[in-house]
Amino acid sequence: MKKSTLYKGFLEPIVMKLLKEQGRMYGYQITQEVKLLTKGELQITEGALYPLLHRLEEEGMLDTELKEVGNRIRKYYSLTAKGRKGTVQAMEELQQFMGSLQWMFQPKIS
Repeated sequence: MKKSTLYKGFLEPIVMKLLKEQGRMYGYQITQEVKLLTKGELQITEGALYPLLHRLEEEGMLDTELKEVGNRIRKYYSLTAKGRKGTVQAMEELQQFMGSLQWMFQPKIS
């Protein structure tokens, strides 16, 4: 199984947790922070990140702010109140899932 398939279900809580910790970030910054924090193990593609960001924005989980940087417009994302609550819930669900995985794959003592 490819690692990218395993990571796909974890992308939303990862992005939301980063935004909760950082306050606001732009897309490329998110990809680079994840790459840095995972020592290159997880590399988020634009094709995976931007549809997620757009969906979260449509659901009212994210606010956006456009800012001119140099000669370009950069779109920053930050959590709304709904997004902060959603982040807590997503992290709780992720922890429960990880606990289930640990239980399933721990060595059985005979």
